[in-house]
Amino acid sequence: MSNILDTIFLRRSIRVFDRRKVDQTVLIDLLKAGMAAPSASNSRPWEFILVTDEAILEKLQSSLAYGKYNRPAAAVVCANLSIAKNESAYRFWVQDCSAASENILIAAAGMGLGTVWIGAYPKEDVMQTLREILDIPEDIYPLNIIYIGYPAEDKDARTQFEESRVHWNRY
Repeated sequence: MSNILDTIFLRRSIRVFDRRKVDQTVLIDLLKAGMAAPSASNSRPWEFILVTDEAILEKLQSSLAYGKYNRPAAAVVCANLSIAKNESAYRFWVQDCSAASENILIAAAGMGLGTVWIGAYPKEDVMQTLREILDIPEDIYPLNIIYIGYPAEDKDARTQFEESRVHWNRY
């Protein structure tokens, strides 16, 4: 990729992965990218669960209506308001954890990996499923699960830019 915009345009939802394992150091690098995200008043309420155990991944795959894809790894992005650096996290944890998630998605694309974001919050049933499978305490809020792997499908880069949705100076 020639620049960051190329990497952003390359980021696509990948739903077919080959069976190669993703190295633990690569997964940690993705979380470093996630934790580099901005957060409201630097509250940083995020915590992550990395899943590489095949039995747990199979349970997630069979239990999540929108997570039926093969996947060599997953990252669950959660909010833990008790570790947040300030009160802003109570109002902005969704935005903070979403920014961390997007950083993970873009970093993965730049590293030749594929990802797909599977939403959890605000769907109580999905959040509860993740809590049960991954032993997440009730006071921790799973925002999403990101499947991560080497893509077994090719998708062209795109922007989805629509000039009709751009307003200059006033709506």
